[in-house]
Amino acid sequence: MAETNLKQIAQSVIPDDPEASAYRFIIVAAKRARQLQNGARSFLPTTSKKPTVMAMEEVRRGLVQYEDIAIQRQFEQPTPEE
Repeated sequence: MAETNLKQIAQSVIPDDPEASAYRFIIVAAKRARQLQNGARSFLPTTSKKPTVMAMEEVRRGLVQYEDIAIQRQFEQPTPEE
C-alpha cells in the first residue's frame, strides 16, 4: 500500500522542486491550465484537449517556469543593523 502511495506522489511533483511539494505542483498546473484555456499554446504536442491534463504534463516535464514568492521574501527581509 505504501509503495502505491509513493508512486502517486512521485507522479504529481515538480521535478526541480527541492521540497517535493504536491501543493506547489497543483498551484502551478492550475495557473498553467488557466493560461491554456485563455489561448496560450501548449509546450507539448498532445492528443488531449483538456487544459488540465496538458498543464500537468508540462509541469511534470519541467517546461513551466515559476517563482516561489515565499523563498524570495526570505531573501528580501532586511537584516537588523547594528
